[in-house]
Amino acid sequence: MGTAAARVAAARGAKVVLHGHTEDQELKDIAQELKCDYVVCDVADKTAVEAAVTEVIEKMGHIDALINCAGMAEAAPFLESDDDHWMRVFRVNVLGTVHFIQAVAPHMLKDKGGRIVNVSSIRGIENMASNRITAYSASKAAVNNLTAALAKEFAPHIAVNAVAPGFTMTKLSAGWTDAVHAQLKTALLQRAAQPEEMAETMVFLASDEARFITGQVLVVDGGYSIAGK
Repeated sequence: MGTAAARVAAARGAKVVLHGHTEDQELKDIAQELKCDYVVCDVADKTAVEAAVTEVIEKMGHIDALINCAGMAEAAPFLESDDDHWMRVFRVNVLGTVHFIQAVAPHMLKDKGGRIVNVSSIRGIENMASNRITAYSASKAAVNNLTAALAKEFAPHIAVNAVAPGFTMTKLSAGWTDAVHAQLKTALLQRAAQPEEMAETMVFLASDEARFITGQVLVVDGGYSIAGK
């Protein structure tokens, strides 16, 4: 979804800076394709994130929009999940989001403007929480709450919103079971989303077209959560 968002943003004229956990060939290829810069860091490492953001500011001068879409999911039965499991998930999904916002927001506040878009999940919505990926669901609920809190904290200068995707055809979808495929077809649109469809929403919330939207969690799931099936 992050790659798709970068492509959509670039197509609309944005000066994109990519982020990758490691400097792998895929990251280099996308940067070459979009003719843009990239930074590399572990989102769970606050010092590394701060250095990456400083690098972007030095090159670009300012940051207009931040899309936080680094994330991980790890299945574990709740009664068998240990602290290491919970901390792995929360360090990436929650602290990773916190670290980038803490590094970027001061620059946006100085400029008196900016957009922050967090990527949550339908699993972060109470009635959609999953008992198979409990830590993931809880972490995304935290992202939703953080989004609302920071919209209040940074108003009126920074708009903070979140996208809560439903089933989306990413690399992780290769591991979906037949049961998952049957489940996703119960959505009103009877299919999973393409990454580009999520990207369109993410880039919209990062744009001036969404200038009067803040503190919202926009569910984009093809009607899965309201299908009642």
